[in-house]
Amino acid sequence: MRILLVEDELKVARFVQQGLEAEGYEVEIAADGKLGEKKARTESFDLILLDILLPKKNGFEILQALRSEKIRTPIIMLTARGTTEDIVSGLDLGADDYLTKPFAFDELLARVRSHLRRGSQNKTILKLADLQLDTVTHKASRGGSQIELTTREYALLEFFLRNPSVLLSRTQLAKEIWGFSFDPGTNIVDVYVNHLRKKIDNGFPVKLIHTERGKGYFCSDRAQVKAGK
Repeated sequence: MRILLVEDELKVARFVQQGLEAEGYEVEIAADGKLGEKKARTESFDLILLDILLPKKNGFEILQALRSEKIRTPIIMLTARGTTEDIVSGLDLGADDYLTKPFAFDELLARVRSHLRRGSQNKTILKLADLQLDTVTHKASRGGSQIELTTREYALLEFFLRNPSVLLSRTQLAKEIWGFSFDPGTNIVDVYVNHLRKKIDNGFPVKLIHTERGKGYFCSDRAQVKAGK
C-alpha cells in the first residue's frame, strides 16, 4: 500500500515514515504543499496524510483542489490546529479523518489501517503507473491501450494491484486465485504470471511484474519489493 505524507516538519515526517514502513507500507514524503498536490494528482496512492500549515500551499487548499478534480483517495489531516472550526472545515472540504498533533503513533496506525481497509473494499479502479484495472467491468488498459485478460489473469492482476509492492509467494497466489494448497510439483502459478507479464509489460520500458528468485512475485513500478506479507 502506498501512502503520501505531505508534511514540512522533517522530524515528524521521518518519524511517521519510519513507523509506517516498519509496518510494511510504502511512504512517499512531500515537504511542501505544491509538491504534495502534484504528487497526489500524478501518482497513485492508497492514502494521503496531509498537514494544514504547509509552505507554498496549505492543506485546505490542496484538499479542496483534489476533491474538485474527483480525486477520492482517502485523506487524513495531520495538524496542530485542533479547533472545532478547523476540524469542521476540513471534513466539509472532503477530508476523511482528522488527527491533532501531538498524536500517539498507535492511534495514527489504527486510523490508517481503518481507512485503507475501507478504501480497498470500495475501490473500483486500481492503478499502478500507467496500468489501470476496472474491477466492475473487468477491463484492463496500459498507456491507453486495452489489454485482453482471461478470468484467471484478471484475478491474478487484481490481487497484485490490491497488494502493490508486496512480495507474494507461489503458495499465496495459488490459494488466492485457484483456491487450493500449493503443490510444489506444479508450475501453474509461474505459467500464469508469465502470461500476464507478457500482456502487461511487453513493449513498455517500465516493467511492473517482478520476480524475487526463490520467493515469489510482486507488482511495482520501482522494481524493488518494499513489503512482505
